[in-house]
Parts: sequence; C-alpha cells; structure tokens
Amino acid sequence: MATVFETVYNWEPYLKFGTRQFIKKKTEIYSQGSIGDGFYYLHKGLVRIVTSTAKGKERILNIVVPGQLLGVQSMDNRAHFTTAITVKDSVLYYFPCDPFKDLIKEHPALRNVFTQTVIHKMKILLDGINLNSLSSEQQIAVLLLNICDDFKNYEVPLSQQDLANCTGLTRITVYKILKDWKDHKIIQVQNRSFVINRPDLLRALVKESVNNT
Repeated sequence: MATVFETVYNWEPYLKFGTRQFIKKKTEIYSQGSIGDGFYYLHKGLVRIVTSTAKGKERILNIVVPGQLLGVQSMDNRAHFTTAITVKDSVLYYFPCDPFKDLIKEHPALRNVFTQTVIHKMKILLDGINLNSLSSEQQIAVLLLNICDDFKNYEVPLSQQDLANCTGLTRITVYKILKDWKDHKIIQVQNRSFVINRPDLLRALVKESVNNT
C-alpha cells in the first residue's frame, strides 16, 4: 500500500556531514552491477531507479523524491542491482560507508533515522514488486500514491510512458485508465505530469485489493 514518508525522518541536522553534489538532469548517478562505497540522500530534484531485464529492456522500479535515500545496498559492499538517473537537476548529499559508520557511533539518533528511512524505502520497493498481483488500475494507483504522498503537493512528474514502463502495462492501457480518471476528475493530465485531485478515491481503489485477498 502507499506509505506516508513521516517528517520525523529528518536528515537536515546531518547533511553537513555529507558531501553536497549538484547533478544535472538525465545523468547517471550509479549503474547496475557497479560496486558502490557510499549512499546518497536526495535533497532537491527527482531520480528514477531503473533495472535492466534479461531482454535488455529498462523497467522503472521507483521514483526517488526529496527526503529519500538511494544506493543503500552499497553499505554491505554489494553491487548495485539498479541504476539511478536524475529526472531533473538535483542536489544530493553523498555519505561514504566507513565514515558514516563512525558518524552513527557519534550520533546514535542517526541510526534510527537511517533505519526508518531504509524501511520506508523498502516498503515502496515492495509495492513495486507486488504490482503484478493487482489490477491495472490498482497498479497505477499504487505508483501515483507512493510518489505523491512523498512529494507532498500531489503533482507527479511522470509521463504516460513512464507509467507504462514501471508497471509493464501497454501505453494504450495506461492511456485508457488515465482518460477515465480524468473524465471523472480524479486527476488532471498535464505535459509529462499528473495532478491528483482525488487521492481518496485512488486509496479506496487500492484498498479493494486488500479486502479481496
């Protein structure tokens, strides 16, 4: 289900310990298969998390919005199983693994912030993994709610093709669903973005999947 990113996961006091990086849009932050030595905190901007299928096709797993982490698997010295690409000009803070472990010892409260942020991220990724068990409408609703809950203003900066890539649905199916939602004033469709007018109706649609299981 869509999860709300609680404001208690406040990274602001700890950003001074990271390295601030400005990355232009459409830039690869890290690539699938590479070994990282640190993770990132997204302060401003938007980042796509994608993976390559066995057939070489790109599939979107998640959209990272400000306040979220990316690349956390590098904490265990494991290869990245995804690729991170900026959607727009972004500001990130980079935290190398070893110095961050020392930082946690000096600031015990940071451990809880880090842990809760990762748990939240895993819930969103789990939603993405479980999308195949939902109807086409529910799949799109889950994705939009996960993003707009974090983005706060209920504007989701994705295109119809992005939604099709993320869900594995055809663009025609996505178009028909969005058109129906637009006709019922649930959403507004703008150029490469959606404005959620009635998130309550989308939540009710997703809740049906729980009641029917």
